[in-house]
Amino acid sequence: MNAKPDKMKAVLKKMFSLKEDAASHEEIRERLLSGGIITGTNMCVLICAMLIASVGLNVSSTAVIIGAMLISPLMGSILAMAYALVSNDFKLLRNHAVGFAMQIIISLATSFLYFLCTPLKEATPELLARTSPTFFDVLIATAGGVAGIIGQTRKGLFNNIIPGVAIATALMPPLCTCGYSIANGNWKMLGGAAYLFIVNAYFIFLASAVILSLLKTPKVKELTEREWRRLRFRMVRNTIIILIPSLILGYIMIQGS
Repeated sequence: MNAKPDKMKAVLKKMFSLKEDAASHEEIRERLLSGGIITGTNMCVLICAMLIASVGLNVSSTAVIIGAMLISPLMGSILAMAYALVSNDFKLLRNHAVGFAMQIIISLATSFLYFLCTPLKEATPELLARTSPTFFDVLIATAGGVAGIIGQTRKGLFNNIIPGVAIATALMPPLCTCGYSIANGNWKMLGGAAYLFIVNAYFIFLASAVILSLLKTPKVKELTEREWRRLRFRMVRNTIIILIPSLILGYIMIQGS
């Protein structure tokens, strides 16, 4: 009597198993950490990508913006930080966090200088679209983070996933909008764009960390019960703090429609 339900359960479990075609832990580690290394080449590519995205936003060209997102190296640093967190390698986490901060500073400087010099000062629809994040952006970033880390941990590395995630989660346009806001002294726009970037980056990071935990990523060291409770509390607290404004803005948007 229970044979069919058990068989169906086994089929579904295998169908949705994350471990079924996962790469080895050594390969995953090398792949994710190498993607987060900050090099001169990555910085040059980042500057070019930010410049392209800034021009695209400035002239309201969606195609140009998409092209910039495809070559941006920002996603690699976020996935590397997620791996460092899950493996309890906090020194590595700090190193990649510093590298990510440097990427953000370089990105802001590039977009700021462009928008300071460009004769086109008007806020285009593409710029304005990056200033009102809602809970829908949280859903997109979370789904993108799940898809991105799954793609990076599969055997053979499905390269077509990361470009799609980069386009869907849009890390670069909000940073460019921040540069525009600073260059033009628009602090309200700066707040909205900065919050959208934080939402996208954080929930990609969080979703990636959850999937890596499910894949039983090896630990550099085991945490004590007290350390684990403290880490879990911080993650829950940070998630709630970042999530609340998006819920409020989403409610306002729905009520106004």
